[in-house]
Amino acid sequence: MDEHRSRRVSVAVREELSEIVGFELSDPRLALVDVTDVTVSPDSRHAIVKVALGGDEHEQHQAMAALEHARNYLRHELASRLNLRRIPELHFEPDHYPDAATRVEILLKRAKKKRASTENQP
Repeated sequence: MDEHRSRRVSVAVREELSEIVGFELSDPRLALVDVTDVTVSPDSRHAIVKVALGGDEHEQHQAMAALEHARNYLRHELASRLNLRRIPELHFEPDHYPDAATRVEILLKRAKKKRASTENQP
């Protein structure tokens, strides 16, 4: 796969994973998790998913465990949403230093998520 296609697939996977993890999974351990970057290998077999983790160290470990547990579900959801021949295996890594633009995007998503959860409560 050429570099341009690999980059496009990485962006598509990041957007979909961000949507799924941020708004569709109901696991409370994933409340402070945001997908910051995805790098798909040239053969499309593996994807390294960088995630920003909030909370203390214990909550971060629980969030990573929740992501590992949801790995197959996330991959299945990607297969149903993206028209790709091969859906990559997901490998999660904490992103300790997201760049400023990504950080602003993360904060905006958290604000939207918090607003949506407060509007749904009686």
